[in-house]
Amino acid sequence: MDSIQRDHKSGTTSAEGFLFFSAKDAALAKTEQKKVDYLEARMDYSKPETILRVYQKAIEERIFKTPVGIVYLKKLQDYLLKEGQMKAEQVPPIALYQYYDNEVRPQPEPARKRIQPAPVRQEKQNVALPISIILNILLVIAILAMFVISFSAEQPNIFNYERALTDRYSSWEQELQEREQVVREKELELHISE
Repeated sequence: MDSIQRDHKSGTTSAEGFLFFSAKDAALAKTEQKKVDYLEARMDYSKPETILRVYQKAIEERIFKTPVGIVYLKKLQDYLLKEGQMKAEQVPPIALYQYYDNEVRPQPEPARKRIQPAPVRQEKQNVALPISIILNILLVIAILAMFVISFSAEQPNIFNYERALTDRYSSWEQELQEREQVVREKELELHISE
């Protein structure tokens, strides 16, 4: 294994036999070499199906990005196609997410610019406002009607309980006075005195 070496003149860094433009990329290559060493120590080349699963998972999850990892993937791919006796359709190609010509391509727009909120439809807004106003007016009318019913109800409620109780007691009192009057008249009639 190579160590990471920095060339101060050119500003490049080498690691694992490759020359990188940044120390970050060289460190990533070094990390990938450790992953390769780990996998190699545990790889059972007598089971091509297991190797195929490791190979596919490494491609799907984009575990290897630097040439160090790509070279290892190519080694696994060659093994699967030759010694593993797999068909080319069974072994997926290695995805390289880089440009290799010097042609300047336009940068893709950020997702925020590509995904714009749907414009508000003016028709829906024009219809929604009058409906909302009508519903609000109906609700106000319903609330006022409930207050009127509550104030004019014969049954005691929070608004008229004092008046209802006063009216009830006064009617009882009047009834009681009328009965007393009837009893007194009867007493006089019968000449009963106390």
